[in-house]
Parts: sequence; structure tokens; C-alpha cells
Amino acid sequence: MFERFTIGARQVVVAAQEAARELRHERVGTEHMLLAILGRTDDPAVVVLTEAGLDREAVLRAVRRLLGEGDQAQALASIGVDLDAVRAAVESAFGKGALDAPPEEEPKRRGWFRTGGAGGGHIPFTARAKKVLELSLRESLRLKSGEIAVGHLLLGVLREGEGLGARVIADHGLDAAAVRRAVEATLT
Repeated sequence: MFERFTIGARQVVVAAQEAARELRHERVGTEHMLLAILGRTDDPAVVVLTEAGLDREAVLRAVRRLLGEGDQAQALASIGVDLDAVRAAVESAFGKGALDAPPEEEPKRRGWFRTGGAGGGHIPFTARAKKVLELSLRESLRLKSGEIAVGHLLLGVLREGEGLGARVIADHGLDAAAVRRAVEATLT
């Protein structure tokens, strides 16, 4: 299936893993797919979302609010600690990015022992994220396209409809059917 992906769509899949790694999440979900899609600001399908006021930063804030960052953040959120408020207070006192971890040095390993970068190799996809990939193929076939582009991945997120990616779109006040029609128009 991946041989049908455009270079941009392949970069989205890689960027989704990077987004999960950045947030210290153990699995790549539909929210990471949406973050990665929105990172392709030059793509016409992405312009549909950005013109509607939904950009990567807004999605990142929503994902952090809903899931936090890694296990420790989820534990704090479960006892009522508002991590966004803590981050805002620290950044107002010490500057933007004050809580960001310094980049780790990548270990110098070769061959079989090579990892996928700082923080480890491949991060597995959730069942919903895998479904998004499958649905992007179906959307491509339905639209009689010879390839799977970034827009097809966005259609996959919308069609899957129950993951956090679709929820963030809906919570932003966007009508999924209207977004779908606009994205399809960019693909045809």
C-alpha cells in the first residue's frame, strides 16, 4: 500500500511518529496523524483546515489538553492539575520553551542496533490510526486517484470519525461533511 503514497503522504506518516515521540506518547494515534497533516502547510487539502482557523498549534494545544505528554502528564491531569496553565505560568516567567527537554544525542549505533532517532525506533500505530491509513487508500480508489496524497489521509481521518483527530476537528467547530467536500475538491 505504501508504494502508492506520494512523497508528502509518506512524510506525514513519518511526522506522525515524530509527533507522538515529541509528546512522549507510546502509540501513534489519529491525533498525531492530524498534527502531521497540518505540518504540510503547502498542501491544498491542509489549506482547507487552516483557512477555517485550525492549524497545527491549535491541534497541539488540544492534544496536550486532552492527553497530556506521556504517562506522568496523564497522571497529573487525572488529579486535576491543568498542565496548560502550568506551562503558561512557567513560560511567562522563564520564556517560551522553558519546559522543553534539551535534544538528546543520538547513540552512534550501526546495522541491526540502529534506532529510529532519539527516544527509540518505530512507534506502533493505534488501531484507529491504522484504520485511517486503510481508509485513505479507499478514499483514493473512490476518487479514482492513482496515488494516496495528503488530502486522502485527511479524508481518512474524517471518515474514521471516532478518533481524537476527528474529535479535535469537530471540537474546533468545523463541520466534517463540509471539510470533506472542500478537501475532495482539492483532490479532483
